[in-house]
Amino acid sequence: MAGALRDLLDLSGRRVLVTGAAHGLGAAIARDREDVFALFPVLRERQQRKAGTLSGGEQQMLAIGRALMARPRLLLMDEPSAGLSPRVVEDMVAAIHRLHERGLTILLVEQNVGVAAALADRAHVLLNGAVAFSGPAAELLHNPDVLRSYLGR
Repeated sequence: MAGALRDLLDLSGRRVLVTGAAHGLGAAIARDREDVFALFPVLRERQQRKAGTLSGGEQQMLAIGRALMARPRLLLMDEPSAGLSPRVVEDMVAAIHRLHERGLTILLVEQNVGVAAALADRAHVLLNGAVAFSGPAAELLHNPDVLRSYLGR
């Protein structure tokens, strides 16, 4: 796998997106790529650059864009905000929210409770391997146990 990842980092952002396409029609691929560029405008600007030269946030956007090229019905996301600047996290949250509004089902694993609460309909919080909270995400930030354990309040 490490070799395959290294190969992707040598490709242009535009080519990386095409590798995610699960369909072979050029017009459909171009349309899907435009959808990704609409979601992440910075990728349009950087599409000719090698993926390995993009910032961490741009690489995260590219990875999500590549997954979207397969037209999934369910998108699994593991820590999409990890290591990103606050501004990029805001952009990422907005993009994920738009995907959800379009009807895409998203399973999100996220340590940033604020990000998780902003995006999720339902939340399941694990503490030491056990479910500590399960319910509507809107209640997450009002639960005293969650606030104490994760936000130090």
